[in-house]
Amino acid sequence: MLVDNVSALTRPDRPRGCLSIQGGLSCGPANSAIADFLAASRLGGEEALAVRLARAVDEGDLPAGSDPSALARFVMTFADGQAVHAAAGVEHDQLLQSAQIALSVFADAATRYPTQHPASGVSRT
Repeated sequence: MLVDNVSALTRPDRPRGCLSIQGGLSCGPANSAIADFLAASRLGGEEALAVRLARAVDEGDLPAGSDPSALARFVMTFADGQAVHAAAGVEHDQLLQSAQIALSVFADAATRYPTQHPASGVSRT
């Protein structure tokens, strides 16, 4: 996901970055409903990723005890930051290098930071 995100953020035929991030950050008070909608959309994506990561734990693709919600929050926070950097002109290869670092951090975090609360808000059914 993070590697593909870099390609999406730096397509030569499209504006760099992400409309959800740039639009949500640049709305004034008169357009707060737009910022609220975009924020809710981003959180919905984070929740969907947390559900998928919970399934990965259940299926043994991530270590037992991993915190799907925390991992999803990390991935989405990183991806949002990548969008801001892409819009600022950071090159594809530099963003890709950062994504590779984030992937190693993710792998470490999956084992180092287990679920803090049994009811993490992610349904594992």
